[in-house]
Amino acid sequence: MILNRVRRGFYADSVVLMRISRALSSQPGVELAAVMIGTRANIALLREAGLLDATGEAAGANDLIIAVRAAREEAAQAALTEADRLLDARVAAAAEGVATVRSVDAALGALPQANLALISVPGEFAAAQARRALARGLHVMIFSDHVSIEDEVELKRAAAAAGLLLMGPDCGTSLIAGTALAFANAVPRGDIGLVSASGTGLQEVSCLLGRAGHGISHGIGVGGRDLHDAVGGLMTLAAIDALDADPATRHIVLISKPPSPAVTARIAARIAQSAKPFTLCLLGAAQVELPRNARLALTLQQAAEISGGFTLHAPPPADLPRRRGSIKGLYAGGTLCAEAQLILMGAGLTVSSNVPVPGAAALADEDAPGHALIDFGSERFTRARLHPMIDPELRNARLAAALEHPQTAVALIDLVIGYGAHPDPAGQVVQVLAGTRRRHAAVIASVTGTEQDPQGYSGQVAALRAAGIAVAASNAQAALWAAHAVAAHDRGPNG
Repeated sequence: MILNRVRRGFYADSVVLMRISRALSSQPGVELAAVMIGTRANIALLREAGLLDATGEAAGANDLIIAVRAAREEAAQAALTEADRLLDARVAAAAEGVATVRSVDAALGALPQANLALISVPGEFAAAQARRALARGLHVMIFSDHVSIEDEVELKRAAAAAGLLLMGPDCGTSLIAGTALAFANAVPRGDIGLVSASGTGLQEVSCLLGRAGHGISHGIGVGGRDLHDAVGGLMTLAAIDALDADPATRHIVLISKPPSPAVTARIAARIAQSAKPFTLCLLGAAQVELPRNARLALTLQQAAEISGGFTLHAPPPADLPRRRGSIKGLYAGGTLCAEAQLILMGAGLTVSSNVPVPGAAALADEDAPGHALIDFGSERFTRARLHPMIDPELRNARLAAALEHPQTAVALIDLVIGYGAHPDPAGQVVQVLAGTRRRHAAVIASVTGTEQDPQGYSGQVAALRAAGIAVAASNAQAALWAAHAVAAHDRGPNG
């Protein structure tokens, strides 16, 4: 029995909708449920999942579809009723004490002093909202993904011409004037400015600096495609201009995967015009010709060390077992996954991954033998599913399987805490270990976060260590420990 209900002209954030979808799917008699805005892409997803009926097919892009598949009509109707209750409760809670508006103009009427708009709507609507915000003189952060490269270029050119920042699309993290936007951490203010094409990269560097006693002036996310040839580093250059002109910023750090040679040359030429020191962390880049005021960091940890003037070093724990077998990396952060892969490859290991890294092998089969790293935040794993930083259920299920596999020597994981993240990811991992029947692997983890984050850094670390997990001070350090754990054994593709 498939039943759909459509709520006309109704919008809610995708995180809210996915949580309600999970709640409905756990209702008695319900096989599968989904609550989605009626965009063309979402309607196609519902049709592919066997959840769409004629009512849902007729929904428009401004409508909300509640779709349920159940064993019996009574169960499906009960789930629809529960969906309405949950949605109405969310609307009532959101409206309490907060001005609710339906346009950029109305938002500016309610908050006329605002100078930044954060856009989180389905991707096919994001560009139009960004144009409206730019036209009203607002800086823009586009959290939404699935924005075309053509729209991105057009928006960034318009922003640059107006002297505004256009952060994104798919910009998951920014720290503006001490305010954490989207997935970010509670880090102190300071004199180090970050420009990042990676959300988790910005989080890792800012947290390493924060825990070492340094602060961030601003952390500007530019979106993962900004340094591609098509975009040409438009917002990276604009962000460098802004931080260069900021008297509170002493040192500037750029975090990205390797840009094209043409974009690299453009960025290097702009850096050479500055009197400030720069650190460039271009993960996977070969030798890069940089001006005198810039240094190249090979890892996120090294980027924090250079800009903060400290060294973070800790040898592997003496009781870390050294085993024959494979390393299985199970990641919530794509850039953290890429960094770990580069470190393992640098240690002489053959590693496959679903994150494209220069010189690396693509991950053809998650269950294939050998060292393998998986980014569970990639689009393949987040279609109609919450990001693993919010809901680690899928990653944790794979962790349990890896622990019980006799060929796994080390399970390597990241935990990213902070605003927007799961309230207790360490507790989730501890539950996985407690429920594992035959544990063959050691677990090595890192926690990206600070003491001031809602989850509390030291509490998360303590919970992991109490469960027998080796916790490194950085993601890079965790990868080095994993390489050490298998270093005495075969480094070939079979681990």
